[in-house]
Amino acid sequence: MDHSENRRDPNAPSDNGISEQDFQYKKVDDKTDKKEEENIESIEKIFESQEVPPWKNQLTFRAFVVSFVLGILFTFIVMKLNLTTGIIPSLNVSAGLLGFFFVKTWTKFLEKSGLLKQPFTRQENTVIQTCVVATSGIAFSGGFGSYLFGMSDVIAKQSTEANDGQNIKNPSLTWMIGFLFVVSFLGLFSVVPLRKIMIIDFKLTYPSGTATAHLINSFHTPQGAQLAKKQVRTLGKFFSFSFLWGFFQWFFTAGDGCGFVNFPTLGLKAYENRFYFDFSATYVGVGMICPYLINVSLLVGAILSWGIMWPLIGSRKGDWYSAEYSSSSLHGLQGYKVFIAIAMILGDGLYNFFKVLGHTIFGLYHQVRDKHSRSVLPVGGRSSPADSLSYNDQRRTQLFLKDQIPIWVAVVGYISIAVISAAILPHIFPPLKWYYIVIIYIFAPTLAFCNAYGCGLTDWSLASTYGKLAIFVIGAWAGASHGGVLAGLAACGVMMNIVSTASDLTQDFKTGYMTLASPRSMFVSQIIGTAMGCVISPCVFWIFYKAFHDLGVPGSNYSAPYALVYRNMAILGVEGPDFLPKNCLTLCCVFFIAAIAINGIRDIVGKKWARFIPLPMAMAIPFYLGAYFAIDMCIGSLILFIWEKIDKKKADAFGPAVASGLICGDGIWTLPSSILALAGVNPPICMKFLSRKINAKVDAFLTT
Repeated sequence: MDHSENRRDPNAPSDNGISEQDFQYKKVDDKTDKKEEENIESIEKIFESQEVPPWKNQLTFRAFVVSFVLGILFTFIVMKLNLTTGIIPSLNVSAGLLGFFFVKTWTKFLEKSGLLKQPFTRQENTVIQTCVVATSGIAFSGGFGSYLFGMSDVIAKQSTEANDGQNIKNPSLTWMIGFLFVVSFLGLFSVVPLRKIMIIDFKLTYPSGTATAHLINSFHTPQGAQLAKKQVRTLGKFFSFSFLWGFFQWFFTAGDGCGFVNFPTLGLKAYENRFYFDFSATYVGVGMICPYLINVSLLVGAILSWGIMWPLIGSRKGDWYSAEYSSSSLHGLQGYKVFIAIAMILGDGLYNFFKVLGHTIFGLYHQVRDKHSRSVLPVGGRSSPADSLSYNDQRRTQLFLKDQIPIWVAVVGYISIAVISAAILPHIFPPLKWYYIVIIYIFAPTLAFCNAYGCGLTDWSLASTYGKLAIFVIGAWAGASHGGVLAGLAACGVMMNIVSTASDLTQDFKTGYMTLASPRSMFVSQIIGTAMGCVISPCVFWIFYKAFHDLGVPGSNYSAPYALVYRNMAILGVEGPDFLPKNCLTLCCVFFIAAIAINGIRDIVGKKWARFIPLPMAMAIPFYLGAYFAIDMCIGSLILFIWEKIDKKKADAFGPAVASGLICGDGIWTLPSSILALAGVNPPICMKFLSRKINAKVDAFLTT
């Protein structure tokens, strides 16, 4: 949902990755008992006898070799999720766990052979996790399932508006890699001067970064290392099962509508309305990682849309919209599906934007007001700095401030990249004039700060919301006759990359602070990971683009649903609402207001009752896609729920490993299936499911 993103509150759908594909999901358990808190408080005493390596020694060759391999693996996973439903769970646990396993195996082998020169530390583990997440994060913020692919003629053909040449930009490896290199680093330089303020002075919580740090710290204790080995074995078993299951399913997909994915598990009528279980190991695994409320919200949205609304609107065919329009026309039923979903997404995004902005202003106000008493921000009831610092905080603060990153590096880096970017981007996207880019870069550091600060308070990254803001502002400024749609989508990419990488880096600084990893090693790791992602992600997308000729086509295995959603946002911003079908604007207004109202009610009633109220953002996703993936995810939730009832301790320890194995195995199967498709090797069998009536006609035809 939002790589992503992108990162959200544990009870909400992000943008690194959520993730709408703009959201990534994090599970952060805030119910820690006293014994656990005592262990957390004494964690640095456990590592007291271990020397912290200098920042250069934390950046090892083996760390980046492992990061490169895992970066490719996770990029395939994120790309597949981008191009199917756009829901991207957090892969931080998998990255930390697999990074620990690979390097630990490497060092054990060298230790036995007497060649080990440097032991594996938690700082090196943090560098790997940071680099892997930065690499795979580009698959989300690069917009391959949203704004970037939304520029292509494949998506443009699905709309009757703004599908002329000046509003189309087809994918090409050259310009995609160039585009990512000139926009993906600005966010990193924009927040470097603020790292001490965010982490030390304001003491922002960054729940996801904190949870990742606790995970890495635990791996490097004797008990944690033993548990990590068992978790990796479990992940490996389910990785193998998921990969082989994907391979087995491939044999039965020799044609359109073939294979287990089209099994009408709930009946043919339900299948026509997108209600079926499609045997996807990926989304069963995603369902095990996502909070229960997310999965239930998806199912509620699917029932409301495909079970009630679309059949009712479909019955108005010939009255509300012409019967001549095809099923994919935005002037027909498809228009209601797309734009009502957009209205809910915008309503939810607008509400949360002002909510997080309010948190930010409130927190800054208290920081300034109470600066003389040195009280900290209201983030989870922390004690004030006036209280004596714990041993953990003293040790962490000392090392966090040891390796400074000069401010001039950040300023020169930002200005240099901004100038280069403003000169190059208009050549890639002619409608995106240089002065649009300059305006974005003037406001970007402030917005990046707001996003990073709000993420520290709430764990929400609003990168996609800032991107949508850029779509409407720049698109309307450029105008319909001057390529406003393409300009808006390109501006969305510029803005999303800046604010997304800014919040990601500050999360990593928090993780590094708690694992005693140097800020310099974190910054270098993030830069290297981002650079790898700028090459790996376009190459992986190119494999999909060339291997699957129906990529982006509605109803295909890789329909890239949010590419059409983002393009239509740009069209709406440029053209206005006049081209919507009859009564669509009224319904959009109703659902826009409903999304705001539901979020407001959730905040008013408090956490106790809010967990029973569906999330509008999650509800909106199946409006366009259908219920099949929501059913998969609910089955994943059901498996985890039953497991927790039987053995909660084991479910908590191994549930993420099982889910990660299911996601990784099915995701990496995409690579060999793409290679087979490129080589012209087709599946040998087509397994279809027909009604009795159609089957009788087929039999009669075959026997004549």
